[in-house]
Amino acid sequence: MTSTVWWNRMVGEFVREAGSVEPTPGGGSVAALAAALGAAMASMASRLSQGEAFASFQTSIGETLETMNRLTRACEELLEADIRAFEEYMRALKLPKESEEERAARRTAIDEAAMGATGVPLRLVQVCLDGLRNAERIAGCCNKHVVSDLGIGALLFEASAQSAGLTVRINLRSLRNADLRAQYERQMVAMLQEAESLKTQVLRTVHSRIAGH
Repeated sequence: MTSTVWWNRMVGEFVREAGSVEPTPGGGSVAALAAALGAAMASMASRLSQGEAFASFQTSIGETLETMNRLTRACEELLEADIRAFEEYMRALKLPKESEEERAARRTAIDEAAMGATGVPLRLVQVCLDGLRNAERIAGCCNKHVVSDLGIGALLFEASAQSAGLTVRINLRSLRNADLRAQYERQMVAMLQEAESLKTQVLRTVHSRIAGH
């Protein structure tokens, strides 16, 4: 069962905790929250694009709304997962290292924790890509009065993806396996390039529609 210890906190409390000296919630969980807000903006744009005027676009609109609901749930899970992954990494660092066996066990635990801490933000980047693909899908047909909100959603998704990318990069330093580090790096770079391209496409359409073109 997904924990909601942080997800259900008030916004003000979450912001205060994020800005405190405590390490959690940190950048990964803040990025997940930003992606959830991006999904909320895209959901609103979808919900306000219902009715006869949008009848020919209802398949795209309906599927986008369904996707945003799914992505919101994923962001909730990833926000909590990021905090748990960091806590696991800190626990691994604090393991004893007096004997050779303890050092080996500690190193294995750090490797496993680093893998988990890298995997969570990579999953968040994928969530953001799904959000951006769907935002791009409806940018030209959603309600013109809320197209700016869809653009805001795209900006939040891309910012979240780039932020998660930074978390991936700092966690990669703890991975001893050079081939695995390179694999993660290539995967992340490709995903972030797509995210930036999708955001640009969405904003191009948004600005064009705002200008009345």
